Amino acid sequence: MSLQETIVNHVYGEARVRIHASQEVLGTAAAQEAAGLIRAAVAQSGRARIVVATGNSQLAMIGALAGQEGVDWKRVDIFHMDEYVGISHDHPASFRKWIRTRVEEKVRPGSMEYLEGDAPDLEAEMARYARLLSAGPIDLAFVGIGENGHIAFNDPAVADFEDPLMVKRVVLDRACRRQQVDEGHFENIDAVPREALTLTCPALFRAQSWICFVPEARKAKAVRNALEGPISTVCPGSLVRTHPNTTVYLDADSSALLDFAAAKAR
Repeated sequence: MSLQETIVNHVYGEARVRIHASQEVLGTAAAQEAAGLIRAAVAQSGRARIVVATGNSQLAMIGALAGQEGVDWKRVDIFHMDEYVGISHDHPASFRKWIRTRVEEKVRPGSMEYLEGDAPDLEAEMARYARLLSAGPIDLAFVGIGENGHIAFNDPAVADFEDPLMVKRVVLDRACRRQQVDEGHFENIDAVPREALTLTCPALFRAQSWICFVPEARKAKAVRNALEGPISTVCPGSLVRTHPNTTVYLDADSSALLDFAAAKAR
């Protein structure tokens, strides 16, 4: 199946939705768009500033992105969007470790800014990271959608589309913590940290472009709620329909519950 053989192209609100049959093809398609956006930002401004999502669902896209040609990674500044409170940078489930091994060590960007969840002063750490994010535009954010509809660690109970903060400390809900166990990152739910630091919804929304890469059957309900339910913090991922430059990449499994009645064909 070629990249052009998309099963469906639709638009939900502002969001373009592309559906491919397999994660491999989907990952390559998303990576190609991302690489184009990064190259364009570098050409226009001399640098690109991007926010990278983590997690099992992002592996196909991140792996393909690292192999894209023509990206001047030395002119790219990378941020990530969340980290558990209290775990070290070399903990197997640390998002810093995920980014370091799958992104930083693969592409060697100009800078890699880490959100330190085990910093001795978390208030100071959140303020520091907010200053870094605010120091310039964010050209691109990779925004996954969790099984409970979260974006970054903005679970439904703590998400705020008008949040005054750029980075905040949150309590993770049980569904979010259960997902981390089911993905194999922790032995049981009691081992999952109860709190995390996260970029807020408005911080993510500052990015000039979003690429939402959401494969797998376990995400189907969240995808349906995000694209066809109310735009509400009940499903924080529904914010995707209001961002002015977003592409949502789905596979046959994650799109299985969509009926497309609320979409416009393209």
